[in-house]
Amino acid sequence: MAIIKPFVAVRPDAKVADRVAALPYDVYNRAEAAKEVEREPLSFLKIDRAETQFPDSVDTYAPEVYDKAKEIFENMVSDGTYITDSDECYYIYSLVMDGRRQTGIAACASVDDYMNNVIKKHENTREEKEQDRIRHVDTLSAQTGPIFLAYRSKKEINDIVSRVMEQDKPLYDFTAIDGITHTVWKIAERSDVENIKKAFENIGEIYIADGHHRAASAVKVGLKRRKENPGYDGTEEFNYFLSVLFPDDQLMIMDYNRSVRDLNGLTEDEFMKKIEEHFDIESLEEAKHPDKKGKVSMYLSGKWYMLTAKEELLNITDPVLSLDVSLLQNYLLEPVLGIKDPRTDERIDFIGGIRGLKELEKRAESDMKVSFAMYPTSIGELFDVADAGLLMPPKSTWFEPKLRSGIFIHRI
Repeated sequence: MAIIKPFVAVRPDAKVADRVAALPYDVYNRAEAAKEVEREPLSFLKIDRAETQFPDSVDTYAPEVYDKAKEIFENMVSDGTYITDSDECYYIYSLVMDGRRQTGIAACASVDDYMNNVIKKHENTREEKEQDRIRHVDTLSAQTGPIFLAYRSKKEINDIVSRVMEQDKPLYDFTAIDGITHTVWKIAERSDVENIKKAFENIGEIYIADGHHRAASAVKVGLKRRKENPGYDGTEEFNYFLSVLFPDDQLMIMDYNRSVRDLNGLTEDEFMKKIEEHFDIESLEEAKHPDKKGKVSMYLSGKWYMLTAKEELLNITDPVLSLDVSLLQNYLLEPVLGIKDPRTDERIDFIGGIRGLKELEKRAESDMKVSFAMYPTSIGELFDVADAGLLMPPKSTWFEPKLRSGIFIHRI
């Protein structure tokens, strides 16, 4: 049983929502974040990355940076940039990219569900990456970046969402500078709120699709608040964390591609011969994405090839070892190119599918030597790995479009 509860949202005034909404904090480096805040002074990024308000000599993680984030947030509430709703509601959040729509429900998920594995993970998190968001959430006493959750589609929820979208006027409807359209509706009818809550209670598993570090950070702040408030009864807002939940049949996972700096001392002929032990190689006349599981496109010395895993690899049934990213790692990157740990090896880089095949060509012709375009991991494969209590290899999934921060804020 999953507890997915409505919440009192702090959200931008409709007149400025398009200016406030920002891409997640971790898609920018410091210089890029500063440039974006300079371009759009109302961007929520100035709260998410408050170091943009200081000279470069101030450390990104200095205490005054987090204090500044809180100050800016409270000022934006005071001056009316942000408003606070008066009732606990769910919100519909629809994103349209290249004509394709995905629609989720903004809500709060349970810290206990996370701890008890009702909310399932498929990635490890690193403590050092969590610390920044722990301090950010704790200082603001608010969660500002929603966790991207997925669940197996449920008709009762879909019907309410469809009706509200059809009948009600949206709170926000804008197209961001990257071409993604964002539309938000409020689900305020009490019967709809109760029916959605009950429908989620009948769902056995919820999955983190994207945002493992944000989720872990929010949960750790909640556990910290429990220690600070030993008389807590479970209803306090710090027992829940901000999320947007999407039905599985609406999600798109893009390819997460690889580029390697050298051929590990091999000549190109030697390299191709070694690949042939586990993959069939076909020369391509033009750049092509792999069209099914078990295939990988490879770019080397100005030419594209299609690698097709041999039968024995396609018969692997383990939910992790059968992933295409695992086949490439275990039968080519490690044994042929010597990439033993892709998490730490500086000879490999990972490139989101949103950048396209041209980016893979560019990298192989500049700072890298060979690039690999993957067939995307499916949402079903993600569910299978999480259900088995296993972890995916690093950089297995690339979700688009990205949820914006600053549209929904949950005070704790």
